[in-house]
Amino acid sequence: MKYQRLGRTGLKVSVLCLGTMQWGWTADETTAFAIMDAFVENGGNFIDTADFYSRWLPGNPGGISEEFIGRWMKERNNRRQIILATKLRQPMGTLPNDQGLSRKHIVEAVEDSLRRLQTDYIDLYQAHAFDDETPIDETLKAFDDLQRAGKVRYVGASNYTAWRLIEALWNADVHNTLRYDSLQPHYNLVNRAEFEQDLKIICERYGLGVIPYSPLASGFLTGKYKRGETTESARSSAIFRRYNKDAAWNTIEEVQAIAREVGTTPSAIALAWLLAQPSVTAPIVGANSVQQLQDSFAVLQCVLSTEQFTRLNMVSEWREQ
Repeated sequence: MKYQRLGRTGLKVSVLCLGTMQWGWTADETTAFAIMDAFVENGGNFIDTADFYSRWLPGNPGGISEEFIGRWMKERNNRRQIILATKLRQPMGTLPNDQGLSRKHIVEAVEDSLRRLQTDYIDLYQAHAFDDETPIDETLKAFDDLQRAGKVRYVGASNYTAWRLIEALWNADVHNTLRYDSLQPHYNLVNRAEFEQDLKIICERYGLGVIPYSPLASGFLTGKYKRGETTESARSSAIFRRYNKDAAWNTIEEVQAIAREVGTTPSAIALAWLLAQPSVTAPIVGANSVQQLQDSFAVLQCVLSTEQFTRLNMVSEWREQ
């Protein structure tokens, strides 16, 4: 395993971050424990979750992923080994203040997450999305107080637009509060514009670590689908419908061609391209089995030539999509 500093901070994280949105949804607790064990055995130390996981399921209260991680860390007695990231912002109840980034919700949400995670601190506490009903200075001052209290060590943002990220960085500078040191954007070979248009230069200029989610485009970049596929499962898949366009097919076909040249998997090629981006710290990889996780670990032995990297850049260039 390789490690990188998270942005401008001194915090060292594994270059792959384990995403846990699946815990309690498509992976039960036993499977989740096995995947986390394999991740740590291979040198991984960076685990990402959110209080909201998996509240979208009928009857699920949310917090299930955090609970799985908390029980796993307690059983393995490995809390100090883990760089633990979680998020807040999404609705965790039906009352008006059960969501958002107000001081009230932040203070309550962090206590709930600490209880579920069975820990007294969170390494990276992230705003899951911006909250346009709460002044950014209220949010940052609340985060600052949490750091001073020892409950969080760093804070980050997810799903922020460029202007809101700049607003947050400016506000932290002016009011001398804790600032965002990471960004979790939706970024991969078939979804480049969202990050590269403005966010990329901001992260590079101000030293934010970048932790892309959906680095394999929800399985599209693994070669799961085929151009012209007419099976019912493909046609009914939201992922297939989203990427069923020439630019995306050309990209995955180039990924597959380079995978054959290198002797590795399409997943490894897509992740290697991300890790070659100067601003990227650690793509967030999910897994429903230990084998799926091992497929992602193949990137650690994958080296792209300059020519291959250029081919991927050209075929996926966002301005042409």
